[in-house]
Amino acid sequence: MNVPIIDPLQGDFPEVIEEFLQHGNMKCIAFNRRGTLLAAGCVDGSCVIWDFETRGVAKELRDKDCVAPITSVCWSKFGHHILASATDKSLTLWSVLSGEKIARVTLQQTTLLARLHPGSCTPSVCLACPLSSAPILVDLNTGSSTVLPVTMSDVGTGTTHPRNKFSDGSPPFTPTAATFNKCGDLIYVGNSKGEILIVDSKNIRVQAIIPIPGGSVIKNIVFSRNGQYLLTNSNDRVIRVYENLLSQKGAANELEEMSNASPVNEFQGIEKLKAVGSKCLILFREFQDAVTKMQWKAPCFSGDGEWVVGASANKGEHKLYIWDRVGHLVKILEGPKEALTDLAWHPVRPLVVSVSVAGLVYIWAKDYTENWSAFAPDFKELEENEEYIEREDEFDLVPDTEKVKESEINEDDEVDIMTVEKDSTFSDSEASQEELCFLPAIPSPDVPEQQDKYPASLSKLEESTHSGSPFSVEAGQNGQAHPASSPLEVANSAAEDAAVNTGVKRKRKPSAKGLELEAEKGRKPPLSKLIKSMGKPSKAKVKLENAQDANDSVLDDAVTDEYI
Repeated sequence: MNVPIIDPLQGDFPEVIEEFLQHGNMKCIAFNRRGTLLAAGCVDGSCVIWDFETRGVAKELRDKDCVAPITSVCWSKFGHHILASATDKSLTLWSVLSGEKIARVTLQQTTLLARLHPGSCTPSVCLACPLSSAPILVDLNTGSSTVLPVTMSDVGTGTTHPRNKFSDGSPPFTPTAATFNKCGDLIYVGNSKGEILIVDSKNIRVQAIIPIPGGSVIKNIVFSRNGQYLLTNSNDRVIRVYENLLSQKGAANELEEMSNASPVNEFQGIEKLKAVGSKCLILFREFQDAVTKMQWKAPCFSGDGEWVVGASANKGEHKLYIWDRVGHLVKILEGPKEALTDLAWHPVRPLVVSVSVAGLVYIWAKDYTENWSAFAPDFKELEENEEYIEREDEFDLVPDTEKVKESEINEDDEVDIMTVEKDSTFSDSEASQEELCFLPAIPSPDVPEQQDKYPASLSKLEESTHSGSPFSVEAGQNGQAHPASSPLEVANSAAEDAAVNTGVKRKRKPSAKGLELEAEKGRKPPLSKLIKSMGKPSKAKVKLENAQDANDSVLDDAVTDEYI
C-alpha cells in the first residue's frame, strides 16, 4: 500500500482478518525483534518459523526427545536463538540458522512461560514461570536454577510470608507472573497478593514493592517494547498500565541509590520497599469491561506502545479489544467461534496475530481506505459516473518553454546495495549489525502431479463398469469396450453402455410430414408425387431418388431426418 494515499486520520490498529496460517496444531507464537520472522510452538513438540513477508514456512525445529505440547516460545535479542518450553517440564534452546539443539534442561515442574535474558547476545540465562511454584532463573549451560522471592515479610530476614506457605515449607501453589525489564538487570514479579516485586537479577534481592489496587492475583505482566510502560492483568478483570519512572539503562544502580537515599531511610522493612516502589512505577490507566466484567487473556502493547490489546477469556469466543493509551475502547474485533490461546502484536506494523484453540494462526490487518486526493489538490471523488465534456484546447500540444535541467547524478558511481540503513524505530540499531532478520530459502522437492485429477469418481466409474453388475456383465458378454482418456469420457461411455445394454434408444420427435407418411403407409403413393407435394430441396430429392429400392423404414428415416 502506498503510504501517501492512506488517510492519516485513520488509527493504526488492525480491523479485519487478512489471512490465516496453518501448519500442524499451533498453540503459542512470538515475533522476532524486527517482525520479519514468526515462531510458533505446536502440540507435537515442534517449533515452526514463518517468514512473515512471504507467509511461508522457513524452518521447522523438531526434537525427537520432545513430543509434548509447547507452552511458550521466545526469541533471543538478535534472533539467532529460540527458547521453547513444553509440558514435559523441559526448556530447549535452539539455533535458528542451523536448526540444531544447543541445550536442554528439565525442571521439576511444567513451565508456563519462559523468557531469555534480553541484554545478552549469546543467551545462557532464562526466566521460567512454573505452573505451581515461584519463578526461577535457569542457567541453560549448567542447568542450575535459582528461585525468586514472591513476597517478603521483612527485608532483614528475607523470609516468605508464612500464610503463603504450605505445611512443608514449599512455595505457594498459585502460578506467578514475571518478566525482565528492557536491559534485563531487573525482574518484575507479580504475586498472588496483588503486589509487584522488583528483584535485582544479579543478587536476587527485592528492591521495591508496588501494591496493586484490589489486591488480586496478577496473571500477566508485560513491558512495552521501549520499556516505558508496564502492563498487568489481574484476577479482578482489570488491565492496568503503569509508567516506568526508572531509566532504561542502569536501572539496577539507580534503584540501589534510591534505596540508600535519606528520605527513604526513614522507613523500615516493607514500608521502605513500598516507598521505593512508589518512585519506580506510577499507575497510568485502567482498562475493563464495566458491563460484562469479563476475564482477559494474553494482553500486550502495540509496537509503538500507543495501543493496548486484550482477548476475551470466554470459551468459544475469539474477540479482541483494542484501547488507545488514553483509555478509550476504539475497536472490538470478532473472529471465528474458537477460543483464543495466544496473542502478539507486530513490532513495527499495525498487525495482530492470534492463535485459536483449533491450532490456526489468524493475521489481523488494517483495512485501508485509499485517499486519492493526495495526488492532486483539486482531485474530486465522485459518488457515481458523470458525463464529462472536454474543452476544445484540452489536449492540444503545448511546446516546452523551459528546458529540463540536467541530472546531477553521476551514473558511473557504484550503488551500495549491501549496507542496511539504520532504523529509527529501534534505539540500538547500530549494535545489531549481526542480527538475523531472514532465513535462507531452502527449495522443497516438487510434488509429483497426479495422473488422475478425479481419482474418487474414476474409481467409482470403474467399479460400475467392471463390477458384477447386470450392465457390466452383459456388456462383457457382448464384447463391448469403451476406452476413455478422461473421467468425463468414462462417464459418457458408461452411460451409453447402460443405454445400449438395457435396450433404451434415444427417440426423436417426428415431424408433421413424418406423421402423414406413417398414416399413408398402407397405400404407398408414387415417389414423384410425394416429393412434389412436399416441396423438398434438391438434396432431399437426390436422397429420395437413391432410396427408391429401399424398404419403407429407410424411406421414413430419410424424410424424417431431412425435416428435423
